Amino acid sequence: MHVLLLTQYYWPETFPITAEVARLRAEGAKVTVLTGKPNYPDGQVFDEYKAWGVQREWHDGVEIFRVPLVPRGQNSGVRLALNYISFVLSAGLLAPLLLRRQRFNTVFVYAPSPILQALPGILIARLKQAKLVLWVQDLWPESLSATGAVTDRRILAVVASVVRYIYRHSDRILVQSRAFRQPVSALANDRSKVHYLPNPTPDLTPPDQVAQDVALLADDIGSGFSIVFAGNLGRAQALDVVMDAARELEDLASLRIFLIGSGSMDTWLHEQIARYQLTNVVLPGRFPADAMPPLLSKAATLLVSLRGDEIFTYTVPSKLQTYLAIGRPIVAVLDGEGAAILTEAGAGFISPTDDPTALASTIRKMYETSEKERADMGAAGRAYFEAEFAPELITKALMQHLLDEPVAQRATTEI
Repeated sequence: MHVLLLTQYYWPETFPITAEVARLRAEGAKVTVLTGKPNYPDGQVFDEYKAWGVQREWHDGVEIFRVPLVPRGQNSGVRLALNYISFVLSAGLLAPLLLRRQRFNTVFVYAPSPILQALPGILIARLKQAKLVLWVQDLWPESLSATGAVTDRRILAVVASVVRYIYRHSDRILVQSRAFRQPVSALANDRSKVHYLPNPTPDLTPPDQVAQDVALLADDIGSGFSIVFAGNLGRAQALDVVMDAARELEDLASLRIFLIGSGSMDTWLHEQIARYQLTNVVLPGRFPADAMPPLLSKAATLLVSLRGDEIFTYTVPSKLQTYLAIGRPIVAVLDGEGAAILTEAGAGFISPTDDPTALASTIRKMYETSEKERADMGAAGRAYFEAEFAPELITKALMQHLLDEPVAQRATTEI
């Protein structure tokens, strides 16, 4: 089986689809990748690449074709829109030429925002007489309105029409959350082709050698009761709730909250720390993906948070699966599907969204929980991960979806 993976984001950007491609190849699939020039998350094209022109390269046995795009920049809605549109146009116009000598059984679109990147996938699948499989990571147009990126109802209606077109021209649609199935099915007008397939986790194998800055931070995290949040520091992550809760927890001298990562809220977070002279919040910055296992494993508790918007009740943050795999107890500021998973796993405590006082109370509860009980929570989370999200289960199920075969794995149970 020869699969064309179409995705705007791929290695050396740190998205889990890269590790998933390696697992697909281990299962016997041949994979070719059509992607853009790497520029996430800093918004500037990586040093080894240029924004314009086409590039062909190989990585870990995978042939990669890169098309030009406008870099996303920093905190610019216009640049971000141009980034999305330029990839769609470049992929649609250049793919027929770049892939003219190749045949594919399946065109596979890995679609974190924007789902518009599936548009060239429809064209390519038609030209190659291949099946089109779409893995939906975000609900559109709901995500646009929830994040405030688009508020005009007329524009949202147009986007909904485009998404409806994409869904109805896909042969099989995979959704990363069980809660996605209903809204996606409504637009697809065919529930039978919508299937639950949870996200893959990144490679969590600790490196043989840990960089000095990682080792120092790991020691710092392990020196007290540390709560660790790792990932994008953006508006959707409800960091205002986290910071307000931190102010209510200053009496716990050994407690510190580490916010590892970067994002649009960086400046605001630094301003809040300075304004309120917070000593219990640490901003170490962003670290490479292979640094996460030694850092997360040192935490007393892991933190995942999302705002209380309705759209986020459907979403399963990818970090939740990573946290379960690490085997540490979790404090979750979540509603909906993410909260349901943590409850099923028995791996931590859930705090209502958009309520700093409730979060502070939940953190105190975890702080007062015995070390043995916290260890039991972590073990329960790891066991749940192995049963529901183990990479080999997801890959085997994905292979069957790409082959258009029935799928029976527990990881794809239709709920």
